[in-house]
Amino acid sequence: MISRRRSLAAAAATLLTGASATAAAAAPSGAAGPRGDAGASARLQRDVDAIAATGATGVLAEVQTAAGRTAARAGRADRSGPSRPVPWDAYYRIGSDTKTFTAVLLLQLAGERRLALTDTVERWLPGAVRGEGNDGRRITVANLLRQTSGLNDYLAVSPDAADDFTPAGYLRSRFRYTAPEEQLKAALTRPPLWLPNVRHPEREQRFGYSNTNYVVAGMIVEQVTGRPWAQEIHDRIIGPLGLRHTLTPGTSSYVPAPTASAYTWFPGAGRPTDTTLTTGGGADGSLISTTHDHGVFLRALMGGRLLGPAPLAAMKETVAADDWLAVPGVRYGLGIAWRPVAGSREGIWFHGGTHLGTVSESGVTPDGTRAATSATFSLRMGDPAQDEQDAAGRRLIERALAGG
Repeated sequence: MISRRRSLAAAAATLLTGASATAAAAAPSGAAGPRGDAGASARLQRDVDAIAATGATGVLAEVQTAAGRTAARAGRADRSGPSRPVPWDAYYRIGSDTKTFTAVLLLQLAGERRLALTDTVERWLPGAVRGEGNDGRRITVANLLRQTSGLNDYLAVSPDAADDFTPAGYLRSRFRYTAPEEQLKAALTRPPLWLPNVRHPEREQRFGYSNTNYVVAGMIVEQVTGRPWAQEIHDRIIGPLGLRHTLTPGTSSYVPAPTASAYTWFPGAGRPTDTTLTTGGGADGSLISTTHDHGVFLRALMGGRLLGPAPLAAMKETVAADDWLAVPGVRYGLGIAWRPVAGSREGIWFHGGTHLGTVSESGVTPDGTRAATSATFSLRMGDPAQDEQDAAGRRLIERALAGG
């Protein structure tokens, strides 16, 4: 599992030396999807086309409001065979957008007084975070969710990381499942980046994005509830919201149909690899969803349907995360981030996620009245074209939410 792009860069820093991407010709976008007013529809289509113009194989996006929804698509569902558009209801791996779901679980449990955000990892997982200077007695649930724990990212320090980010390594590992305990063990082979404040660790302000934080968060969910993380996700979020196209794949490497092929340009490779088949992640990044279901979730979250006022306010308590994305002013809360947007006085809430061959961009207004979600079925490691694709994806979300 690959998470946010800056985390990916850390995980494969020695590999990201540049790769030549082959731009895919965009197929006709079609006009059969949900449509709102003509102006919003045309703008969304232009922004989707702009993502495809960076060389992305296929793109799908949706904007939701109380009045309805608008969708747009561009590119192809597959580089080989007949030219087919990306399905309107395509499933895709949302990567680290999963983290927001996991944070909601912990905040719900906190609201039920079954745990506290100030509880230490040691309280729930005795002895699990020890060794090489790591200390679960100095890390709270809030530190995990806010990415202020100082724990290393297991993707960055795994002995298999370099091999995994190659076409041959991908083919060898695409059906390999790694348990959360193994992921945590890999992260603990290195000294922490820091240890949170000894007296008030929950107030730690240093930010360091690490998938390991959410691996541990998922383990705590299971310890507190006595049930699998996947079951809690279903019973607390997927079921109540009617997200019939959102699922936890477990150890499966498959994405349900309909979908589009997910392509990865690995560092140094002159051609893309179809990476649609892959495993990876759990509470940190394994969910499969659709643009529609994802938007429903985001609107429900900010609209107060999943969390009470106090837990939602806690979720929005942020720290500066300037080194996370190439975007000024980003701040990270409990499983969700905020950034300023031109044309909006209140900014937007978002996360985003990356899996092999798939990039998820999304955002929601603070009151939950508007949400925008997109899936791009291309990932180009170490290629400047990926930065262009990411920037175009962020522009789509911002224009959809700020209205222009």
